[in-house]
Amino acid sequence: MAGLKTASGDYIDASWELRVVVEELGTEAEPLTLRVTGDMHIGGVMLQIVNQMEVKQDWSDHGLWWEQKKLWLLKTNWTLDKYGLQADARLRYTRQHKAVRLQLPNRRMIRVRASFSEPVFRAVAGICRVLSIRHAEELSLLRAPEEKEKKKRKGPVLETEDEFDLGGVVLPASAEQQPFRGMPAHFSDSPATEACYRMLSVSWAGLSPEHVLKMPRPSNLVEKAQINSRWLSSSRSLMQQDVRENEQLWLRFKYYSFFDLEPKYDTVRITQLYEQARWAVLLEETDCTEEEMMVFAALQYHINKLSLSADPTDQAKEQGLDDLDSALSNLQVKLEGGTSTSDMLENLTTIPELTAVLRVFRPRKLTLKGYKPHWVVFKETTISYYKSREEALGEPVQQLNLKGCEVVPDVNISGQKFCIKLLVPSPEGMSEVHLRCENEQEYAHWMAGCRLAAKGRTMADSTYQSEVQNILSFLQLQKANPDVPVAPDAEAMSTQWLVSPRYQKKFKPKQLTPRILEAHQNMAQLSLTEAKMRFIQAWQSLPDFGISYFVVRFKGNRKDEILGIANNRLIRIDLAVGDMVKTWRYNNMRQWNVNWDIRQVAIEFDEHINVAFSCVSAGCNIVHEYIGGYIFLSTRNVDKGRDLDEELFYKLTGGHEAL
Repeated sequence: MAGLKTASGDYIDASWELRVVVEELGTEAEPLTLRVTGDMHIGGVMLQIVNQMEVKQDWSDHGLWWEQKKLWLLKTNWTLDKYGLQADARLRYTRQHKAVRLQLPNRRMIRVRASFSEPVFRAVAGICRVLSIRHAEELSLLRAPEEKEKKKRKGPVLETEDEFDLGGVVLPASAEQQPFRGMPAHFSDSPATEACYRMLSVSWAGLSPEHVLKMPRPSNLVEKAQINSRWLSSSRSLMQQDVRENEQLWLRFKYYSFFDLEPKYDTVRITQLYEQARWAVLLEETDCTEEEMMVFAALQYHINKLSLSADPTDQAKEQGLDDLDSALSNLQVKLEGGTSTSDMLENLTTIPELTAVLRVFRPRKLTLKGYKPHWVVFKETTISYYKSREEALGEPVQQLNLKGCEVVPDVNISGQKFCIKLLVPSPEGMSEVHLRCENEQEYAHWMAGCRLAAKGRTMADSTYQSEVQNILSFLQLQKANPDVPVAPDAEAMSTQWLVSPRYQKKFKPKQLTPRILEAHQNMAQLSLTEAKMRFIQAWQSLPDFGISYFVVRFKGNRKDEILGIANNRLIRIDLAVGDMVKTWRYNNMRQWNVNWDIRQVAIEFDEHINVAFSCVSAGCNIVHEYIGGYIFLSTRNVDKGRDLDEELFYKLTGGHEAL
């Protein structure tokens, strides 16, 4: 037993004094002094602390924090010797769950209790459970920009209404949260929590052009890369990363790989994803053309119009009816029968092909040649083009394997321009070829085929037809309907804040409003959820969608370049002009390693291609976590259920800090 003394008061055992600061006693209180031995368990130390304070309260959420080592002592059966604790250790007895202030994707502030002792990956899962957001692995936390950075950009924080408080919400013990009155049960406890659920699930329509103009926005790729330097490490706890209680953090979708978006269960998730997409477009983080911006503006206008009278509980009731309709339609299909066996076998063995006369253009330096008509054959993942149809049996002018290529749309509906820009990897870099189609239908089929081929899939893939329909529906939204009458009260509404500052400066309100209202006629019949989903799909179809930028220096080069990390590939980008130099697909990746001492990432691809770079704008751990995170998300499967292999995530993303 620790603390044995002689008659003179000297200690005769191996005990020593350990000083512990207890946060509940206040900042001015003296640390508690405990008499301990090296073989004492952490649980025994905590029991001594509670007994010495003689304060009756629930201490179950408290734990010991070792300040010098930045380590939680959570294994209560471990001894002090096993942890390596000695008398000079500074320990703090503090709560494991503390309040943080989160700015959500919709730029609203909310206060929640988060775990400061578990890895951020698990802490975000707990936060998302409170917010009723499924698939928390797609989100993460990043630090808010520093005050100096805000002043430099002259961008005030978006001042909205009061900060919402969910710190006192108690979740049910079961993993499945049962709805009550059209919302998760824990939101129906009080009018305040009901108002919070409305904020989470219904878009806020109180913006003004000044809000958009004054919000900080990146003006170049380097500034876009600086945003990604603020992500917290998912394999370390908030306490280990010096996050303080009540500190402001941002909650954002980090990985642009959205799995199983289901309106029935994802009301909050879809709304917050729409808000992140909206702000990415408004703040010019994702570039888009003028026609695309008018579509985004019209969708925002429609969503805001419906949101003014929307009740999130009504959406749940409508989705219940939709489920019944879906079940009845599935039953009807089963009763009527499907495709015959012979047709099914033919569909499985025959890979569709595309053939057409397309105009082809290969940009080269010091050339003024334009598009020339060629006979183009699209088979499996390869495009071959010939001077004429008659020469198709011979050698093609050029043959392009689209696996791993970049597919960029170049469309102008009013000018009847339907072009596909292909950037095909080659030993010299990226070989650029432009294909020009005659009409929307032709463009949709060729574009869908190119997108699938870039992923290594053919037009026999089950998603081909749905991809064609998505492209056609997006083109339909961009069509102008000048003959459709516009409601007289709509003309008076301010629509300038629906577009990015670039177009606010380019167009006067009198020019902007008619164009947005004209585009709105194509989507006036969409429901609120359909409009949000259409906005997200349109955002996903943009060439710059889902690319996270980092300033790096490739091995052997003396100048900085940009590395773009997407959900299926890495992109090397010229920092000076912004052009893509090279792409590498994850499915061709054999392994990657990080040298933590020299901050260098080395990646090995098929065909003995090796890429190495050092990170300039962010830590190697952030780049490493992005690559590992996307590979981890690619392993998700509906058949596997909702349980994730958390240990695999830490192995792929945590590096030398993996648990």
